[in-house]
Amino acid sequence: MADPFGYLKHARKDNPYRPIEERIKDWNELQIPLGVEERQEQASRCMNCGIPFCHTGVFFGGKRAVSGCPNDNLIPEWNDLVYQGRFKDAFERLARTNPLPEMTGRVCPAPCEKSCTEALNGSGVSIHDNERFIIDTAFENDWVKESGLPSTKTDFTIAIVGSGPAGLTAAWRLNQLGHSVTVYERSDRFGGLLMYGIPNMKLDKDVVQRRIDLMMDLGITFIANTEVGRDITSEELQEQYDRVILATGASVPRDLKVPGRELNGIRFAVDYLTEATKDVLKHGKDATSRKLEGKHVIVIGGGDTGNDCIGSAIRQGAASVRQFEINPPRPGERDTTNPWPEYPMVKTVGYGQAEAEKVFESETLFYNQIQTTAFIGAERGQLIGVETVKVDDYRQPIEGTQQVLKADLVLLAMGFAGPEKKLFDEFGVEEIYGDHTTNNERVLVAGDAKRGQSLVIWGIKEGRIVAEKVDESLRALTYQ
Repeated sequence: MADPFGYLKHARKDNPYRPIEERIKDWNELQIPLGVEERQEQASRCMNCGIPFCHTGVFFGGKRAVSGCPNDNLIPEWNDLVYQGRFKDAFERLARTNPLPEMTGRVCPAPCEKSCTEALNGSGVSIHDNERFIIDTAFENDWVKESGLPSTKTDFTIAIVGSGPAGLTAAWRLNQLGHSVTVYERSDRFGGLLMYGIPNMKLDKDVVQRRIDLMMDLGITFIANTEVGRDITSEELQEQYDRVILATGASVPRDLKVPGRELNGIRFAVDYLTEATKDVLKHGKDATSRKLEGKHVIVIGGGDTGNDCIGSAIRQGAASVRQFEINPPRPGERDTTNPWPEYPMVKTVGYGQAEAEKVFESETLFYNQIQTTAFIGAERGQLIGVETVKVDDYRQPIEGTQQVLKADLVLLAMGFAGPEKKLFDEFGVEEIYGDHTTNNERVLVAGDAKRGQSLVIWGIKEGRIVAEKVDESLRALTYQ
């Protein structure tokens, strides 16, 4: 490393968030990126540690979480290049493994930072923000297109069903390798959850669209509003293309089957966030619709999606927002069962939660160990309340803790149960193997459709690997 003592000279400094009272009035991005000099100082904090835990993903906790980067990003190398001011070299090193760093540099929870050697006794290197700086600089200097150009062209054709992180990554890599790629998407826009599952203030849709436009410019074909089994058959895809990659994500949301579920006013979080983003795309980022003015909102689910729902509901003028989580609260510090370099399973406050505390001037908005037992409706089938009960550490109801909370809108943010099986049935896929192949030799599966609900960075890794698997199999045909 050019400065192995940078971490002793400079304290960690993250990209600051815009003030809450300012940012809740619009849908513009939360962060204010640091300047070039400060970013180089932050990159210099990457020490010459000898054994970088940051760039190798290791599972722990019964495979519930990962320590380090599951995509094997060459983090110490591009941190050093940023420190030296060799920004194009840093981009080229980053792009070797990650074709979508503008996404992960904004939305990834950065397990790499938590396993950083400097985090053992310090705060870790700001890898997440450094990554965003590298790719934003690359786009500003028009370096990205060159990295996606194929060196040679083949006659092979590949169809990709789904345009989320895995699908986009597979398309990018296959195009680099010289193949002709067509991406099919049943929605009206491309990007999957990058476009419609993450709100604009967290991931600006101009950033997503910029990548799509570049991929189109590189020769990748995108076809929207097309669903397999409705607008095109699996047989047609297999006849027209040499290989088909299914990268449709884990799109089946977990439901809550309790009395009153049929009432108006109970929605899946992903549907609500999709509608909110469509409003932003239609009306712009600088104003909010206030469509929830006077409404009382309850979010069921304590993860990132629930946090995104809170932030979105606040921008739409909700009179109150509460969040339910069935699990006990996390500790304030690591305990002995959760040592470094594991991801710290400790209490954090998301941007949406911080906004709620500020707007509603209360910390009693977030309920742990709460179970919803029923939804209560008015005569015409409209939701008016939620019946709950406290549960113990084993999720058993505690007698005498029942209560009813007012609610006009409930958002179910409890994650996803898995992919839609009917698509697999269309292609006769009954077995998905560890190398992304299936019992149908022409069809492969990648991303959340294969592994279940996961991080964007996992989708990127799987998209890259499945693309290289397809390339290997197709090139082998030329030697047979």
